[in-house]
Amino acid sequence: MAGELPDNAKLVFGEHVDRAAEFVRLLEEHGVERGLIGPREVDKIWDRHVLNSAVVHQVIPPNSRTVDVGSGAGLPGVPLAIARPDLRITLLEPMARRIAWLEEVKDRLELDNVTVLRGRAEEAPIRAQLKNCDVVTARAVAPLEKLARWCLPLLKGGGRMVALKGERAQEELDRDGAAVLKLGGTNAEVVVVGADVLEVPTTVLIVERQTRRDR
Repeated sequence: MAGELPDNAKLVFGEHVDRAAEFVRLLEEHGVERGLIGPREVDKIWDRHVLNSAVVHQVIPPNSRTVDVGSGAGLPGVPLAIARPDLRITLLEPMARRIAWLEEVKDRLELDNVTVLRGRAEEAPIRAQLKNCDVVTARAVAPLEKLARWCLPLLKGGGRMVALKGERAQEELDRDGAAVLKLGGTNAEVVVVGADVLEVPTTVLIVERQTRRDR
């Protein structure tokens, strides 16, 4: 059954694993009908979506003000919020039906460290509201150059954009690295997280926003 608790879930979520299990149950029950996940994904929610997202906390500093851009079903933002209650996470999403879902999840799971906000990262009012964040996360949102254009302005100097990518992450960095530098990104690198707890670890692209001293 897709809802069975994987052995590694407790390692990732610790005392908060029941909240993670409830999030998985909600996705199993409503994810397909509400257009959040595909029908073939139901049996893979734990590994491919929830645990895959949660292990990203390994590269997020304590008490970070974090924005999850294009949050969609709440990935990676909701698993991160469950695994790391110290994080203050804004789930940023432009679509009204997905905003409704995220609000329901926030209330059902009693995620006091989560704020749900409708909008796009490139919009001026959103940039004004969310500026000087510590971390921006994104999963399956856009290619690296476009993602950097949207996300880097939300970060404070030295803040980091953490983009969940697949096995072609290094190809993206090789292709878009020069453009990212021009956009104010620095110290870009591909990092694998979760190798200690996942059979298939998560690959992320990390880009820091340049500080004034870097420029």
